[in-house]
Amino acid sequence: MDNKKLQKLPIGIQTFSKIRKEEYLYIDKTDIAYDIIDNYSYVFLSRPRRFGKSLFMDTIHNIFEGNKELFSGLCIESKWDWDTKYPVIKIAFGKVRSSEDLKESIFDNLEKNEKRLDLKCKNVRDYAVCFSDLIQTASEKYNQKVVILIDEYDKPILDNVDNLEIAMENREILSRLYTEIKNADAFIKFAMLTGVSKFSKASIFSGLNMITDISMDEEYGDVCGYTQNDIETSFKPYLEDVDMEKFKCWYNGYNFLKSDMYNPFDVLQFIAKKKKYKNYWFETGTPTFLIKLIEKNNYFLPNLTNLVVDEKLLNSFDITNLDLEVILYQAGYLTIAKVETTIFESLEYHLKIPNKEVKQSLNTYIIDYLIKDDRSLQTKTNIYKSLLDKNIEDFKTSLESIFSSIPYSNYTNNKINKYEGFYASVIYVYLQSLGLDIIGEDVTNKGRIDLTIKLNDAIYILEFKVDGEKGEAIKQIKEKNYAQKYHHYTLPPTNYSLFLIGIEFDTSEKNISNFEWERV
Repeated sequence: MDNKKLQKLPIGIQTFSKIRKEEYLYIDKTDIAYDIIDNYSYVFLSRPRRFGKSLFMDTIHNIFEGNKELFSGLCIESKWDWDTKYPVIKIAFGKVRSSEDLKESIFDNLEKNEKRLDLKCKNVRDYAVCFSDLIQTASEKYNQKVVILIDEYDKPILDNVDNLEIAMENREILSRLYTEIKNADAFIKFAMLTGVSKFSKASIFSGLNMITDISMDEEYGDVCGYTQNDIETSFKPYLEDVDMEKFKCWYNGYNFLKSDMYNPFDVLQFIAKKKKYKNYWFETGTPTFLIKLIEKNNYFLPNLTNLVVDEKLLNSFDITNLDLEVILYQAGYLTIAKVETTIFESLEYHLKIPNKEVKQSLNTYIIDYLIKDDRSLQTKTNIYKSLLDKNIEDFKTSLESIFSSIPYSNYTNNKINKYEGFYASVIYVYLQSLGLDIIGEDVTNKGRIDLTIKLNDAIYILEFKVDGEKGEAIKQIKEKNYAQKYHHYTLPPTNYSLFLIGIEFDTSEKNISNFEWERV
């Protein structure tokens, strides 16, 4: 393949006109854009960061401005009335650390729109009044209703989620700004907001009760990101000689109730970096606030592999009552595995970590932040090798090494280690960072297994106890017959090895006090 004949890749480009004019590769999303515009007047879309929201919003911007030449050959070309043009007000937020920064950012956004539309706000002291004035005067000048696009509407709040006072101040400022959209309904043709999160209607959306949230609508599940079909067609010439199953394992797996999606940033960076497997998306944002939330709530990390939440939990959250599962989902660290209808006719969402990149990166980050093991790479290598070789004694030694390597200061400075789940959570994050198939709180007909590890030819059933009676852990595995769930794996033709492992911890010694195992 002659690389000179390939279209350029839009790495870091969020401007639709530049992609089209300079003939970068573009994955056509205009059919979805047309459907949204045709069906809604006020719409909200939530997707994780770097998933293509900004490019989609800029695409809509160009549609309403009637820039027909940019849409040659695209799905929307024959559907849209290109003779009718609308004035567009577009707002996008950068990083702000204070309420004053936010107000300045709002005025900067409004000034840019004033220059582009050749208008001037009458009131330059009150941001909300200026916004309202801009909407009305734009409609009057161009004799058309106005289109309003607000990209990353929640960024000034999320950037300060670890500082509740500033986050709440910014929430009130934004709420007042967004309320003007409802007040100006008579002058508005279409309005769309995008962001990572959806805050509860009692807070930032209090003035926008007419907005429709399409984030969980199946028909718009593929609005952002690349599908498997995109990878196998548009990106095929860029991915020659790539192990596609490995590529899929690393970067696919995000699901918003339609196709399994690839994060565009990962795909483009993978190709640009000579097809090297790295944690491209994860490295663009460090989830420090998530770790702080884990510490604060003493979260039992193995629960992340077996999460079931209801529809309300996925739809919104409030900064005064943050829920870890909601944040992890909306931020992209968890995604939808399947949806089931309960006996009460309500929906349950089963969540999972989307792919190998997120699984390894998130858990390695937790290790580095909470445990601070300078030898984590060697430790992980030893753990993986011991499980692969079915060498249980080496596995025990590796686990003992983990806890003995944790500095004493960590036990005094980190709240997370003061509850029983700390020990199981430490083991869990090490195993997860290896990319292993792990089930936390594994359900059986007799109870829940603390942790199940599945390899190509072996299954390990783990039970943890803290400051209990010696032998209590493995005794529970046997009495509740946890092995029964996996007994069929030990029979031909699979012939798996099945191990029962009871691990007990002593909080005074801060390490394993008893380790017993049997092979079934």
